[in-house]
Amino acid sequence: MPLLLERAIRAAFLLIGVSFLTFLLLAAAPGDFADELRLNPQINPATVDAIRVEFGLDAPLLTRYGRWLRATAHGHFGYSISYRLPVERVIWRRAINTVLLTTTALVIAWSLAMAIGLGAAMADRSGLDRTIGILAAALLAIPDLLIALALLTVSAHAGWLPVGGMSSAGAVAGRWDAIRDLVAHMALPVTVLTLATIPGLLQHVRRALASSMPAPLATALAARGLPRTRLIARHALRLASAPLAALGGLTLGTILSAGLLVEVLVGWPGMGTLMLEAVLARDQFVIVAATVLSTAVLIAGNAVGDLLVYAADPRTRGVR
Repeated sequence: MPLLLERAIRAAFLLIGVSFLTFLLLAAAPGDFADELRLNPQINPATVDAIRVEFGLDAPLLTRYGRWLRATAHGHFGYSISYRLPVERVIWRRAINTVLLTTTALVIAWSLAMAIGLGAAMADRSGLDRTIGILAAALLAIPDLLIALALLTVSAHAGWLPVGGMSSAGAVAGRWDAIRDLVAHMALPVTVLTLATIPGLLQHVRRALASSMPAPLATALAARGLPRTRLIARHALRLASAPLAALGGLTLGTILSAGLLVEVLVGWPGMGTLMLEAVLARDQFVIVAATVLSTAVLIAGNAVGDLLVYAADPRTRGVR
């Protein structure tokens, strides 16, 4: 319990530090949302000044940050200047879309990595394992941006899949038609995220299985008549569960970072596109809230990894 309390306090201080640093950087950047309005000769300067007062842009940095902290304590993250809505309403809609995309890609990537890694280990063929390692290293060396652009180009020319948005422009009749349309729009970004995530996962799965079952131990167990498939599935996988559990939480941050870029490239209405729109419009409260939420997800991912390690490895519970 004290450890959980300590972790929670550290996470709270980290989120406060990230939010203040974001406010500071936004204040140091030249111009704001109101300055963009001054460039429009049809807008009265008095109207621009009223907007600055309404959204607190005329207040000092510490005053604005203090107001934001007090509002955040009550679940309010400020108002979006662009959308004229509470930031939390704008954020949650986009966050759900990002969670849908990244969770699907994460489940597929982990399933493929575990299946391929276990299959290579059970096959007991050094050539197959070496080939898988080479392919994983090759995919790991290719930038995510290049993978996304290549798939976008192929899909745009072939016309197999939609290359933008989350749904078709026309109305989709029926629930199943809507689901099929959503799956079609998800196919491209999910494929990009899966290809970007699976090489690292596969390499870690191979190393975890190899280190958990060293050659002398594997030889001794095999000499007792234990089949290799049972050796891998029952013993090696159980011994490798702790490092794989730690990796499970860390991959949340990795796929989130890649997902923000992919969302911008394919026009998926998630946190990535929202962040880009907010930066271009200088919508400061959306930028701060999105940054803090992304940091919170990274912290949660690390916490999930630690909890999985705690559950999988008795040594972390003080068992001797």
